[in-house]
Amino acid sequence: MNPTSTRRSPVIRLPRCIEIIGLSRSTILSFTSPKSARYDPTFPKKVRIGLRAVGWYEDEIYAWLASKRA
Repeated sequence: MNPTSTRRSPVIRLPRCIEIIGLSRSTILSFTSPKSARYDPTFPKKVRIGLRAVGWYEDEIYAWLASKRA
């Protein structure tokens, strides 16, 4: 590992994101779509982890959730 790189939290997939946030799949995905009326630009950006797989950094999900509670 490169000593100058920063360590990131694990990437979580959608089912775990649903558990943490407590919202439905469609609601979470609508937060990420600029075409949606529910679009939230503060929601963490997706991380591509494969050709057809995405996830989110766990620490960013918790930080977003904390900002909504504040």
